[in-house]
Amino acid sequence: MSAPLIFLNQEEVKQCGGADMERTIDIIEKVFSLHQKGDYVLPDKTVLRWGNVESEAVTGRINGMPGYIGGEFNLSGIKWISSNPSNPFKSNLPRAAGTIILNAPDTYLPIAVMDGTLISSMRTAANNGLAAKYLAKEDSRVIGLIGAGVLNRAVLLALNTVLPQLEEVKIFDLDFDRSKSFINDMQSYIPSVKMSISDSAKNAVVGSDVFVTATVTKEPIIKSEWIDQGSLYLQVGPHECEFDVIHKADKVIVDDWEKIKSRGNKTLSHMHANGDFEDSGIHSQLGELVNGVKEGRENEQEFIYFNSVGMGIQDIAVAKEVYKNAKKEGIGTELDLWGASSTFM
Repeated sequence: MSAPLIFLNQEEVKQCGGADMERTIDIIEKVFSLHQKGDYVLPDKTVLRWGNVESEAVTGRINGMPGYIGGEFNLSGIKWISSNPSNPFKSNLPRAAGTIILNAPDTYLPIAVMDGTLISSMRTAANNGLAAKYLAKEDSRVIGLIGAGVLNRAVLLALNTVLPQLEEVKIFDLDFDRSKSFINDMQSYIPSVKMSISDSAKNAVVGSDVFVTATVTKEPIIKSEWIDQGSLYLQVGPHECEFDVIHKADKVIVDDWEKIKSRGNKTLSHMHANGDFEDSGIHSQLGELVNGVKEGRENEQEFIYFNSVGMGIQDIAVAKEVYKNAKKEGIGTELDLWGASSTFM
């Protein structure tokens, strides 16, 4: 009796397509279609933290994200991902580190354990790239990025994939050297796009067709008076904008409104808890745009706000693609969960 599975480290995940942004966006689009159709099971995130929601910006947290996604994926699993904001500064380690476990659709036994850090950042970026595909102006040329970490690196790759006329990127981070490093790293991936460092968050936003916040700020950054007509705001971090920003939006789009409320750390969830935002204020979930149930951008003047909390079913779907490629190419380390044991006692 055995319980075979394969283990994939981050480099092996890359070899199996984990860093393919175009393919990841395609997978995430299919996930949102299934999400709108209800072909999934998605319990609330389990959040392990040392304090309240606000403490996460300092002490961090670990999320458990189980789920089942149907359709062509037909797979269940879980992502266990930590986030410690002090890691880059105190330990020279990434802020986030994740592990994904996939379970067989028939026996439910684990069939794969793999690095989830890369997959997590890729699918988070793909969420926002997909949102831009439906919500950004077709001729969007300038994007502003606030936060020079791993997530905005991946988001930039996603936006470059879906915005064919992209010409300019403005980056702002409280740490000037991080902004310099960001440009040095990303210019090699996107050599045709002009990149510059903004001297303030405001200057990164003003004049941008799309702007993104991916930070661990404890206080809101974005102000409503900075926002140009016709722009798209992609909020990746927890509480990065003043309430008036969202009140100013012509449309508010989310990935899963109930999960945003449940998670409790997003600007929208703070507003809802304070009675400043009603359920009726949500124009649509992204899956409704994918399936044509509702319209995305309808004119060049709309200011549109998008926020996603992230769903475990997305990680599982992307991990399924990686697992399939690993099996095909014979990549990974074969393990047996039970070893030589032939009994359960």
